[in-house]
Amino acid sequence: MARQARAEITRDSVLAGAADVFLRLGYANASLSEIIAQSNVTKGALYFHFGSKEELARAVVDQGNERLISACQGFFDPRVPALEACIGITYVVADLTMNDPMVGAMLKLTHQIGDYRGAAGDNIAKTWGETHRLLAERAIAQGDLKHDLDPETIGLLLQEMTTGVHIVAVSTESIDQMATRMERAWFFLLPSIVPDEKVAYFREFAARRLRRYVQ
Repeated sequence: MARQARAEITRDSVLAGAADVFLRLGYANASLSEIIAQSNVTKGALYFHFGSKEELARAVVDQGNERLISACQGFFDPRVPALEACIGITYVVADLTMNDPMVGAMLKLTHQIGDYRGAAGDNIAKTWGETHRLLAERAIAQGDLKHDLDPETIGLLLQEMTTGVHIVAVSTESIDQMATRMERAWFFLLPSIVPDEKVAYFREFAARRLRRYVQ
């Protein structure tokens, strides 16, 4: 049991070190030697758990996605209004991009690896796309999105907005502005998708959520 516990600790150390290196250098420029040094493990210990840089990167994708899902768990409660959940999730993405290297590395690696898949083979982007579609469907049924909207189209739009804000923030080295940019995106998007009488409420809701992350 003690040996198994040490192995788990070593694996976690490798993943944490890899996340830091992938986040700092990107997938193409990251080397296993750099990851070994960052993780403070031996070469043998790394290869005991991971057979290649790609395998390690996909494991980081899986763990980062698990952390993001866990952080968003409260928004999946059916008692939470679906559009409020959609808005809340975007701020969680912004917050963890800046404050959790595992999630930040996961979001970066899904683009850089090229097929958006973790070690289990699941397409992370498609999974989140389905989550956004279901939330949009619920929000339409709840009357918080215009009744004539198509949930698949709106779900994709919300996913594209979140992804786009993230990519621009990362590529321009302005991750600290990501939450503020999310609020601006919601401010201009909401009148197009929300009934007129509810626009002011959801704009204020988005602004209140922002204040949790930006003082």
